Amino acid sequence: MDDSPDIFGDEPDRDDDSPTAAELEAAGQSAMFGDLPPPPVATPAPAPAPVATAAAAQPYRVLARKYRSQTFAELIGQDAMVQTLANAIRRDRLAHAFLMTGIRGVGKTSTARLIAKALNCVGPDGQGGPTIDPCGQCEPCVAIAEGRHIDVIEMDAASHTGVDDVREIIEAVRYAAVSARYKIYIIDEVHMLSRNAFNALLKTLEEPPAHVKFLFATTEVDKLPVTVLSRCQRFDLKRIPAALLAEHFAGICVKEGVTAEPEALSMIAAAAEGSVRDGLSILDQAIAHADLGGDGKVSADQVRDMLGLADKSAQRRIFAALLAGDGAGLLDLLDQQYALGVDPMALLRGALELTHRITVAQLGKSDEAAISAEERAAIEEWAGGLSAGQLHRLWQLLLKGHDEVKSAPDPLVAARMALLRVMHAADMPDPGTLMRKLDDMAARGVVAVSTGAPGGGGDGAAPVAAAPAAAAGPDRMMQDWSVLADRVDQSGQLRVAQVMRDWIRVIALKPGELIFSVAPGYPADPAPEIRDALLRATGERWQLTRGEGDAQPTLREAAEAEKNAARAAMMNLPLVQATLAAFPDAVQVQDTAEDRDARGGGNKWRNRA
Repeated sequence: MDDSPDIFGDEPDRDDDSPTAAELEAAGQSAMFGDLPPPPVATPAPAPAPVATAAAAQPYRVLARKYRSQTFAELIGQDAMVQTLANAIRRDRLAHAFLMTGIRGVGKTSTARLIAKALNCVGPDGQGGPTIDPCGQCEPCVAIAEGRHIDVIEMDAASHTGVDDVREIIEAVRYAAVSARYKIYIIDEVHMLSRNAFNALLKTLEEPPAHVKFLFATTEVDKLPVTVLSRCQRFDLKRIPAALLAEHFAGICVKEGVTAEPEALSMIAAAAEGSVRDGLSILDQAIAHADLGGDGKVSADQVRDMLGLADKSAQRRIFAALLAGDGAGLLDLLDQQYALGVDPMALLRGALELTHRITVAQLGKSDEAAISAEERAAIEEWAGGLSAGQLHRLWQLLLKGHDEVKSAPDPLVAARMALLRVMHAADMPDPGTLMRKLDDMAARGVVAVSTGAPGGGGDGAAPVAAAPAAAAGPDRMMQDWSVLADRVDQSGQLRVAQVMRDWIRVIALKPGELIFSVAPGYPADPAPEIRDALLRATGERWQLTRGEGDAQPTLREAAEAEKNAARAAMMNLPLVQATLAAFPDAVQVQDTAEDRDARGGGNKWRNRA
């Protein structure tokens, strides 16, 4: 056994003159098959290429991930939240559940990771405690930053929405942390959990073990149940101001070794709409776009072309043409911008932005969005030359045009029509100016209603003669007759009461006696039915006599005469006369009482055309 070869390793020691196993095999092959060509000599393998450096082997990381905040000092725009957390850590008043809410890209998940690092940091020497300034060097800080810490569990609620996923958390919280101070659960987009999942989590969320912390992040806090909100300490992360974003992007450009124009960074910050991640994504794209140009500089023109924004100087030229009423020049500028690839919606947004900035400048607020002195001077000039009413009306017209362009089949045509409508409406006085003009015309006694003018009754629109009821006797008689008609109406004899109002002209009226005439057009003798109706309504027998002579008008005729007289008096008012002088084609529309009640009272006017 000792002389047998080692089948698992090197052969045993042998004499140098004894043939090797390969030589013996070759001799046997030669004896059986003849001489064979010698086996090929193995050439030495080429030396391996030098191993690439770790930095070159790593894939490119986008700026939004590369410059994610690693300390609370790097978290921009959230000073109130950082101060609250710092005081809570110093006073050992840490809540068991935190909720971070805000728009996308303001640092919700980054804040959750920073809180996890702050609670579990042990310092470079391993003896530290919870701190608002984690060292970033100890094992917990490094592992949390790399997303591999066993006691910091990150869960995406969008893909773990059910009650079974929450049940796993409930079962796991009973066990203490493996290596960290706290076991921390970071649940992103927590609003995506189902209703049953929220209900299952409530008890654990209200009374978790002392070693467990919950960190929730969501963009839609309104979808969270109130029972969950009441159990969390809530932090509303604010939008980042454009100026702070531009400063932040400038610092990143310095770290990346990229040159960027301040105007380009301001455009990127404005396009980010308060989101750091959105802005960094746009900046990443702008740097790549600049590299293709050869000079490696992020310029405003390149960013404008990349985002499809209108040139600010072009925006001012369009706005100036709009206010000057230059329709042909306005259309030419629109066509030029459209040919350059500018979206018509961007042109309307630029006009709306200018209107807002001019309005704010009128209130004495400094225009922080103005980059150049030329732009600031133009804003101040328009602020001094336009009234507040004109700017507000301009805003409303542009906003309506913006909505039309958004839904139009041809955005360019819709933008043209919208801006031309705004341009023509600029010549019209605002309601306040119009009312002052009419008051001035009325004060000067302007009367311009000619014979046959709309709304006027020829010959100076003399009032229609009312019933000859100048004396007190006829007035009292008409009042008594109206009371009798109402009593008949209230007794349930509606048709007879209507006949009394519409067809009976009273000549004389005494207690128990009526002398009357009938208006032309009534086909029968109304006396019998009126007599019976008065008997039922008053309990007295009445003597009715149909006579001749001067009679009072019917109640309906009297009401129409009163209405015509009121209308004639209104038409002779100085303000109405001035209105008709300013709008000679205007007519008054006589509508029903229901229409006036729905409109809040009063008649309405419209142009004859």
